[in-house]
Amino acid sequence: QVQLVESGGGLVQAGGSVRLSCAASTRTFSRYAMGWFRQAPGKEREFLSAISGDGGRKRYVDSVNGRFTISRDNAKNALYLQMNSLKPEDTAVYYCAADYTTDNVARRPDYWGQGTQVTVSS
Repeated sequence: QVQLVESGGGLVQAGGSVRLSCAASTRTFSRYAMGWFRQAPGKEREFLSAISGDGGRKRYVDSVNGRFTISRDNAKNALYLQMNSLKPEDTAVYYCAADYTTDNVARRPDYWGQGTQVTVSS
């Protein structure tokens, strides 16, 4: 069982940056691949990025590749998402997720956080 808690959301102007954090409550954090999703109003939840347990493999969807960076600190049981060059269309609730492989994280992860709101003003 993994409990996930996101933080770091808020209001930011277009072109700005935000770093999201996700704290995981598990003694075996490094065994889990982790990922980020978002859900904008009226839209389905979409996968953004995933990272392997050791941090060696990362994947991104095209819409955020080059602007967002996923990372993790296994010593702190923490996952991060650095978001740069933000656009109004990035406004959404952002969720972290966990599962045993990056493929599982991208498709249908077993564990979810409660989400944190990011609002990008134009």
